[in-house]
Amino acid sequence: MTPLVLKLGGSLAESGRLRVTLALVMRARRPVVVVPGGGPFADAVREAQADLGFSDAAAHDMALAAMHQMAAAMTDLAPRLVAVDTRRAMVRAWRDRRIPVWLPARLCAGDKTIPRDWSITSDGLAARLAERLGGAEVALLKSCAVPRGASPETLAALGIVDPVFPAIVERASLAWHVLGPGEGATFAALIDAKGQAPEPLWVGGPLAKRRRPRSLVNASRKDTRPCRASSRPS
Repeated sequence: MTPLVLKLGGSLAESGRLRVTLALVMRARRPVVVVPGGGPFADAVREAQADLGFSDAAAHDMALAAMHQMAAAMTDLAPRLVAVDTRRAMVRAWRDRRIPVWLPARLCAGDKTIPRDWSITSDGLAARLAERLGGAEVALLKSCAVPRGASPETLAALGIVDPVFPAIVERASLAWHVLGPGEGATFAALIDAKGQAPEPLWVGGPLAKRRRPRSLVNASRKDTRPCRASSRPS
């Protein structure tokens, strides 16, 4: 079965929905590799850059490290997940019936096809990983409404995905999905989740715990309205 590159954004952690999402991911029967967003750890990079004035290239590298921090949180919360930084380690994890969580810094080092600035987020990095895996399928989970039938270019224009995502999807001819609230059943089918899908299904359910946003950027985000892609890996 074709692997699925699954981006779980930092907004899931900040809204308190990460645990229910990971509970469903752990039931996947399809080979899945998780790409973590940077969440509050990447927010800290932006705040430090504003204070200290270091370059976007340095901030990009620090935001990759923020994704590593989120990966550490995910593997702690979900015991089937295992952190990996190479394609060989991903294959080994699938063979052992584990779910790899990608640590991107190693594969991104020296990758001239991706920018070293804030124009790329974990959206574009997920697409790039799918490309490097030989054309894997890619899915992005969002905590905001996603217009049905919209093209990657339209989603980028709306700020729902980063501008790098549609470019990679097109050049690599990737099968792609961008899922928003209320599409948990679609997501469960996509990962071939074992057993009856629980309620709430990933996002938008009545039992989803809400937490106070950590930043002004997140404070302006509403779960049922079109969102803007964060200018950091999220």
